[in-house]
Amino acid sequence: MPRSNPTSPRARRPWRGFPTSLLGRVLLLTLVAMASAQVISSLAWVATFRAQQVQGLLATTRNLAQSVAATAQFFDSLPLEYRHIVLDQLRNMGGTRFFVSLNERRIDMTPLPDTERKRLVIGEVESVLRKRLGNRANLHVEFVHPDNLRILNNELPLDALPRSWAHYALTLEPLNPPVLVTQIEVAEHEWLYLAAALPAPYVSLEDEGIPKQQLLFLVVMIAILFPVLAWLIRQQTRPLRTLAGAVRELPLDDQAPPLPERGSAEIVAVTRGFNAMRRRLQSYINDRNQLFRSISHDLKTPITRLRLRVDLLEDDTMRERLEADLQELELLVKSALQTIRDTEIHENAEWVDLTGLLRGIVDAYPGDDAGPVTLTGQCRPYRGKPLALKRCFGNLVDNAVKYGRRPRVRIEDGADRLTVHVEDDGPGIPEPQLSRIFEPYVRLDTHRHGHGLGLGIARNIAQSHGGDLTLGNRPEGGLRVTVTLPRHGSPM
Repeated sequence: MPRSNPTSPRARRPWRGFPTSLLGRVLLLTLVAMASAQVISSLAWVATFRAQQVQGLLATTRNLAQSVAATAQFFDSLPLEYRHIVLDQLRNMGGTRFFVSLNERRIDMTPLPDTERKRLVIGEVESVLRKRLGNRANLHVEFVHPDNLRILNNELPLDALPRSWAHYALTLEPLNPPVLVTQIEVAEHEWLYLAAALPAPYVSLEDEGIPKQQLLFLVVMIAILFPVLAWLIRQQTRPLRTLAGAVRELPLDDQAPPLPERGSAEIVAVTRGFNAMRRRLQSYINDRNQLFRSISHDLKTPITRLRLRVDLLEDDTMRERLEADLQELELLVKSALQTIRDTEIHENAEWVDLTGLLRGIVDAYPGDDAGPVTLTGQCRPYRGKPLALKRCFGNLVDNAVKYGRRPRVRIEDGADRLTVHVEDDGPGIPEPQLSRIFEPYVRLDTHRHGHGLGLGIARNIAQSHGGDLTLGNRPEGGLRVTVTLPRHGSPM
């Protein structure tokens, strides 16, 4: 089974519209978290604030209702001939809490729209008045806007009266709070009229939303926090981008300097681990190369010496057998050395014109019994190791020419990965052998020259670029080899 990789179609992809960079994700999640926290705290604050306002409003109107009841009892206790005298004195004094008058009838005015607060306040006022004046009292309580207020029997508006009569008691400029109008029937054809504005700070009967100061605070906090957070994340992710580029290219030559260890403690630890891993890989590759150089050098002398001794044998049968063993031994040594050379990764990554590279490989095979090799599709430049890629696709095309008919190469270029298919119309590979075909020295056609290393080398090169190589039989016949390479960035 070919191993899965992040570039395969089955790889899990982020939601559409969701940022892919760490900066975008942190900023988006921060915005969502801040907005959620602010909304929840604002709702809790507004609920508490409204409850406190309602309690304060009820307490204020309760005291106001007590004053209304006391004023009504006072006027009810006065003789009829003294009531108008007292009213004139109150109007001339000015600055009283109520505007008081005696009218022949109850005055109808346009009330304010019903709200929950209005119903609570009116219920509280009526409860206090009936408790003080008795349940039989004929009274009417309503809230009126100052512009709709009507006063005296002839129903004059507020602006028609002298300022000293009512303005000081019924206005609170520039707020214009609603006016509580209480009308109580004290005698037949005689209604006591008392009007008073709601005192500050309870100057509204509407349910207030989130204050503008709260919204302004949220906007200012986001405007200050986001640039600082974006700068901080960029500073922290810059070493990660450098590390990602180093992992992709993986320079293993001794002259490549180690990555600078900077950033947060976690990033420094990862960078330090990468530098240590690269040093170990360099040491391993150097030791491996030295080992195979030694093996190659050391084996040449005994093989040559054995050939000379074999030539001295008089037994032809024994000499032929020893010659075959020596040829097999020499072939194994050469195959091992070829494997080391073909999977050599001492090469820097650069932008490669992969379409031109494949065109050069295809044009190297003129038409023969298998038919000309065709190339379809094209791709943008790809960042990789050019010689390694040439070895990879050269091996695949060479296999298609040797073992198949009508070999062809097809390119599919995408935003995040590049796919190259090498197909033929040959006999394919038996299903039981598919799992073994990448093993070294496994050859299905023993009549052709080769070592059985080409597919393994090609897959190693694809995997060293972060991709993979898979193969399978085509339903209509033949073999399809697919090389998938991830894209990293774009050419400068």
